[in-house]
Amino acid sequence: MVHRFRMPLAVLSALLLAGCSLAGNDRGADPADDAAGTTGAAGGGEVVLVTHESFNLPEELVEGFTEQTGYRLTVQAVGDAGTMTNQLVLTKDSPIGDAVFGIDNTFASRAVAEGVLASYEPQEVPDGVAELELPGDAASYLTPVTYGDVCVNIDHTWFEEQGIEPPRTLEDLTDPTYRDLFVTPGASSSSPGLAFLLATIGEFGEDGWQDYWRRLMANGAKVVDGWSDAYYVDFTAGGGDGDRPIVLSYASSPPFTIPEGEEEPVTSALLDTCFRQVEYAGVLEGADNPEGAQALIDWLLSDEVQAAIPDAMYVFPASAEVELPELWAQWAEVAEDPIELAPEDIEANRETWVRQWADIATG
Repeated sequence: MVHRFRMPLAVLSALLLAGCSLAGNDRGADPADDAAGTTGAAGGGEVVLVTHESFNLPEELVEGFTEQTGYRLTVQAVGDAGTMTNQLVLTKDSPIGDAVFGIDNTFASRAVAEGVLASYEPQEVPDGVAELELPGDAASYLTPVTYGDVCVNIDHTWFEEQGIEPPRTLEDLTDPTYRDLFVTPGASSSSPGLAFLLATIGEFGEDGWQDYWRRLMANGAKVVDGWSDAYYVDFTAGGGDGDRPIVLSYASSPPFTIPEGEEEPVTSALLDTCFRQVEYAGVLEGADNPEGAQALIDWLLSDEVQAAIPDAMYVFPASAEVELPELWAQWAEVAEDPIELAPEDIEANRETWVRQWADIATG
């Protein structure tokens, strides 16, 4: 199959791989574990990583983790960040793993408040990581590993062909010029969709965001279940037959929309519309193998893993010390001043905001 752009094939491969354990997902199924034990010091045993379905790293890196530490890594994928956090809360008295990766800043406060995490601060923290840490005591429970800006993306080719000046801001999306041109995943069914809702709350405030969404929907905005539907089905630059040239995606999406034989992306991210998502890792309270979990957190911050993250998981590494892939360095910009909300405010209001959003956006 020939794809017009690089992103669809790469993301499809990642999604297919992410649903599978990198070392099996049946905890205790290997008889060797009974002999080695799952809680021993480095040199034997298993460490179970609970993560979301988009987690993916090269097999050679995983093998390197075992060689370096002696622990065999088992990956247990549990839905998206919200589903995973909920599952960890429900099973906190009998944790389903040793470590977690993928709790983001929209759910971090809940994980900390519910006591599902054990305190652990890595000994060696690369430059750039501290800037992404959670405020206060929460920083001792969750370590930043990746980040990405969720932003409105536009198809330059479409706008050039139509002779229309593209939008630049969130407010622009309510202009009649862009009627029926924007598609976004929903806040109640998608992590980037929730990030977009939070961006609008951060931009327009508690008193203005609902009015903004009413105007946005009145201007023909389309809400779909997930990011893949929005990008690959409805977006004009998603490689399909979409008819909407404005989509909610990521600041890292444009490098993957360079047509074969061309040198520049056909899309760009509107950096004034971005909400920054940070993904964290932590040791689970009551883990069978806390030492292995700590070794895993340290490994996720290693230069080898951090350098592999962009092409493996399509987000930015937390470390500022590693070199980005060439296309990322050239075309994947980050917002200088992303829209932000305090994690504690998100935790206190998330369910209410999503319910209010649903009343407006989905009826």
